[in-house]
Amino acid sequence: MPKRHQHIVPHPEGWAVKKEGSNRVTAIFDTQGEAIKYGRNLAINQRCELVIFNRQGVERDRKNYRNPRQPRFYPYFIPSLHPSENVSNH
Repeated sequence: MPKRHQHIVPHPEGWAVKKEGSNRVTAIFDTQGEAIKYGRNLAINQRCELVIFNRQGVERDRKNYRNPRQPRFYPYFIPSLHPSENVSNH
């Protein structure tokens, strides 16, 4: 199941951290900086992306906190990239 990203969105009381696709907010903060700091920790722990929106609700930034060593779609067989290893000595 794909992981849902954390969103930093404007809120009537300040800035909210909200999971993508959810109607409920996780937390509300006075400043966007505080919300980003909290959302960043969530995204790191959940290995997902942090998406930051501006006051008009337009995406302004996206941070990737997935495992950087693991590609999104990892093939089961990866041929060697070094030409000398592809030569068979029969």
